[in-house]
Amino acid sequence: MENISISEKNGPNYALLEIAGTVNSYTYTEFQKKVYALINETNLVLDLSQVSSLSSSGLGVLMAAVSDGEEVGKKLFVMNPSEVVRLAIQSTGFADMFPVITSLTEVV
Repeated sequence: MENISISEKNGPNYALLEIAGTVNSYTYTEFQKKVYALINETNLVLDLSQVSSLSSSGLGVLMAAVSDGEEVGKKLFVMNPSEVVRLAIQSTGFADMFPVITSLTEVV
């Protein structure tokens, strides 16, 4: 069974989504809805430290969110990516699109 858990917290100039589990073609719809809704309103921090799998569907959501955010002057930050996420992002050849942070104090 594929599972994803998403919890949302808000800061002064960002929203934080803590993602755990698998982000793939079975689970990405919930992830996509949350990400797309928030990136148009505020800077978005995705804590991906507990993600065990990230498919091309999940990567597509990330790449579209970066682009959508740029259009409205918002940024997407990846916080503490798991090794699986880090490798998936690097495999795209677009790793420089995703600012990686280790703490919420780094959100500008």
